[in-house]
Amino acid sequence: MGRDADARGGGRVRFQLLGPLSIAEGHDVVVLKPSKPSSLLAALLLHPGSVVSTGYLLRALWDEDQPATARAALQSCVLRLRRIFVKYGVSGDVIEAVPGGYRMNVDAGTLDLVRFRTLVRAADAAGDAEGELYRLKEALTLWQGPLLANVPSLMLHRDEVPGLTEERLRTLERACDIELALGRCRQVLVDLWEAARRHPGRERFSEQLIEALYRTGRQSEALAEYRTVKGRLKEELGIDPGPPLQRLELSILRGDDLGPPALDQAAGPLELAAPARSADLAADGRTEGEEVRVAARPVPPVPAFTGRSAERADITARLTERSPGTTLVVLSGAPGIGKTALARQCAHDTQDTFPGGVFVVAMTHPDGTALTPAEAAAHLPRPGTGDGRTLLVLDDVTTADQVRPLLPAVTGGAAIVTSRRGLAGLVASHGGSVHRLSTLDPAESRQLLTAALGAGRVAAEPDAADELADVCGHFPLSLRIAAARLLTRPGLRVEDCVRWLAEDLPARLSLADDPRMSVPQVLGRALHRLEPRWQEAFRLLGDQEGLLVPVHALGHSPEAEEALERLADAGLLEEGPPGPYRIHLLLKIYARRQARDRDGGEAATVPH
Repeated sequence: MGRDADARGGGRVRFQLLGPLSIAEGHDVVVLKPSKPSSLLAALLLHPGSVVSTGYLLRALWDEDQPATARAALQSCVLRLRRIFVKYGVSGDVIEAVPGGYRMNVDAGTLDLVRFRTLVRAADAAGDAEGELYRLKEALTLWQGPLLANVPSLMLHRDEVPGLTEERLRTLERACDIELALGRCRQVLVDLWEAARRHPGRERFSEQLIEALYRTGRQSEALAEYRTVKGRLKEELGIDPGPPLQRLELSILRGDDLGPPALDQAAGPLELAAPARSADLAADGRTEGEEVRVAARPVPPVPAFTGRSAERADITARLTERSPGTTLVVLSGAPGIGKTALARQCAHDTQDTFPGGVFVVAMTHPDGTALTPAEAAAHLPRPGTGDGRTLLVLDDVTTADQVRPLLPAVTGGAAIVTSRRGLAGLVASHGGSVHRLSTLDPAESRQLLTAALGAGRVAAEPDAADELADVCGHFPLSLRIAAARLLTRPGLRVEDCVRWLAEDLPARLSLADDPRMSVPQVLGRALHRLEPRWQEAFRLLGDQEGLLVPVHALGHSPEAEEALERLADAGLLEEGPPGPYRIHLLLKIYARRQARDRDGGEAATVPH
């Protein structure tokens, strides 16, 4: 740390208060030893930019057992703290002597506590659930372990730490509320298990956990958790669970449909009825375990949506054009290519022309099996009962037969159908327009990264940003995953991220805390919808030279030709006869990886 920091790619010296008290510069972090100067520094940082009185500082250092020379000892302690600052390259101006006490001049760039509170305020002001949740999660990442574990001040631990802990827990509760309201019940379970166990006195965490268990079909576990909470409250406090928990238990016992989760208006500015399958920042990375939900309400814009200008303009024109029948738009393409995002953005763009509402249906169950038309129709208005033109968004359709019985519900309206398959039979029987989405072009990829990371970060490393887009194959899902990794690691250079990702593609295009944001999982779900023989055909393509796949790449038999047709229909190949097929580079790398993993598994089973 110190004068050589800039040469090593470091930045401003930062104080870290939300965990062990530390001084950081770039990637270097120094955890301070327990001492009087550490207690003094913590006391000052707990009140950033404010005058901290001498009396408060004396209590922070000696509590009520102050020596006769306490004020002189405080001055000596300030000098020792200044020497520590010099050692680690901190400007002496950061601590200022003022009438009545001292003041630390820090801001969001130099103190994590200020940054945390700034992000929480920004979350409160966000106009959409995704924006609020993103800022809350970023704020929570600033907490790095036991609060002030290396600060020996009894007074700070008694009087200040509980308040800071409360700030974190309120933020975590709010983030979990939003996750539940967005239908991400399975994803939030890990956080809720940990929170409920670490903070058993906060009933809200237990309530959220029980609700998430029930919404993911784990009724018996939800009731068992309720009994555990009830028994603990009875034994330790002699009280029953509060009314919200009791109402939840009754609903579970009756097998009630809880309806869409809603965010408490008092908890923040945003009111949500649980949305239908949202765009989730990624094209087609879906949440396993989500329930089928339908929304007839305003559709929010897709966060940081960029590109697809021509397709978006054409779809908007078709949807707003009045016709006596049903306007049908089919979006197809590879997994992770951006179908769901484009469909939802177009629904947002045109929703004012559909007074009967916008209905969004996820057409697959959590296990990947298809909804029957009857299951989907149960969530739609009956034909002739609407209040005007309606727009139907059928997401992740697997066959044309899923769609045909649903179209009468929107006669005179419109339907957007997303599918990895081409659905040629549906188009042949009902007409409509088809948009086969390909990867983004380099300019669109740059726009997406700029929207996600901010113009400054992309402008600082423009060549590395372009390399990142190449490594991600210009797939929207891959780009958003890479951008999320960079956003949660502000000290990580784009160039270093590119190098790390390239070492193990596509396995590293995943986010550990969100199974939806994983290229291998999204591609794996698409592949496993196919018969085993077509899966094997896809793996064989990993060894083909180049990205063009000749029509006889797998042989001259009818079955070999059918295999390529099946893969193209599933979105795993493009183009096709009479010309050659084409495979995206990222898909080819995945095919090669699949073949290697299969061969390794088979070798492991050979007896010796």
